[in-house]
Amino acid sequence: MVAEWNGLAIAALADAGALFDEPGWIAAAVTAAEVITSVHLGASRPGRLSRTSRDGHPGRNDGVLSDYGGVAEGFIALFQATGDARWLEGAGQLIDVAIDHFGDGDGGFFDTADDAQVLVRRPRDPADSAEPSGWFAVANACVSYSALTGQPSYRSVAERALGVATLAAQRSPRAAGSGLSTASALLAGPLEIAVVGEPGAADTAALRRIAFGSTSPGAVIAVGLGGEVPLLRDRPLVDGGAAAYVCQGFVCQRPETSAQALAQLVQTHPAFLPKT
Repeated sequence: MVAEWNGLAIAALADAGALFDEPGWIAAAVTAAEVITSVHLGASRPGRLSRTSRDGHPGRNDGVLSDYGGVAEGFIALFQATGDARWLEGAGQLIDVAIDHFGDGDGGFFDTADDAQVLVRRPRDPADSAEPSGWFAVANACVSYSALTGQPSYRSVAERALGVATLAAQRSPRAAGSGLSTASALLAGPLEIAVVGEPGAADTAALRRIAFGSTSPGAVIAVGLGGEVPLLRDRPLVDGGAAAYVCQGFVCQRPETSAQALAQLVQTHPAFLPKT
């Protein structure tokens, strides 16, 4: 089992499960994520990932940049699908490790940590291959995490990372697809959709369904009743019922209580309009 690959699977299962209302897919994503936290995380050092495991036992090789980026993205997707704040917190911890131990000081990232096995030359490559590059995966996780928590420092990390990789995207755009996707999210805001309501209630579910159907690049979604999640704080119910707040940079439109009105709003929000 490879941490990075399971991060990709967690994100896919969580996103698809939320979009198609398939709780079994989301449950599978939770199971995979719990294997990461129980087997891969902290096996060698507190807060650090092991790259591989077999039969429930962690391997000896330390996680590389793509493991941290892939798992962080998976945890963020799982938070959005479940509303469980532990996954958002876990993603933030992995992002911090990536910034602190993989950053190259110029806005980019090395593929190996600063305290990993000493190599003749630390590899540093932003290009996608069969999987998204760790460089772009961390940048994308930073964009989503910033949008959900309201912490602009993580957005700045993503902007610097994409700026350093601009030349690579110009020379070989086919190897920069995930980076260009992240750039699209930055240009779009990204859109932040807070669905405030009782989990499982019919009115909450109707708004949640529209939110997860949004096609705005990089849109982030939080569902619940406030508390631990910054995007949900100070967003009250409307007349005791569920409401959806469509925001950018934590500045929100008036809340919508009907699925039809929310669908209209997200389709006409400035994040959907062509940039001029």
